[in-house]
Amino acid sequence: MKNRMRELRAERGWTQEDLGRAIGVSRQAVNALETEKHDPSLDLAYRLSTVFDLPVEQIFTNPHA
Repeated sequence: MKNRMRELRAERGWTQEDLGRAIGVSRQAVNALETEKHDPSLDLAYRLSTVFDLPVEQIFTNPHA
């Protein structure tokens, strides 16, 4: 699933480790999401939405639209 995680993280000056701590996952998990090797669970997508203060739709692209 396409996402803007790397862009949003960079805008805030956060490392992958910083973001991982904020959402409760490892740096490796953040990397896998950013490189689109894994899709987030719904729970994780909502945690990212909260951390970035954006609707999920502004972080992830709907592959079915």
